[in-house]
Amino acid sequence: MHFVLEELLRTQSQAGEIYHEFLREDSMSVGIYQLAAGAVDGQQPHTEDEMYVVLKGSAQFCLEEENIGVKAGSILFVKAHAKHHFHSITEDLTVMVIFSPAEYSLRS
Repeated sequence: MHFVLEELLRTQSQAGEIYHEFLREDSMSVGIYQLAAGAVDGQQPHTEDEMYVVLKGSAQFCLEEENIGVKAGSILFVKAHAKHHFHSITEDLTVMVIFSPAEYSLRS
């Protein structure tokens, strides 16, 4: 399988989604998450582990009680059930999100 970021972003934009899942297997799911500068990230803890790869933008990331400055090239790991969210987004944010196993697959 092969993906091109530009095509994924175009599909996401046309669908009007802030999160666009483009790969789903039992073992993992992957999507693109976009938040505009100044946006509020309302996500809640997930039942699966997550990796975030910041592709574009600048923001702060709150992981439990820790605040981390992120920009293009930042990579973040979040354990299942950990409280986390992006905030203080100063430049439009584009993030690749990897769930393992697939998002919501462990939700009861």
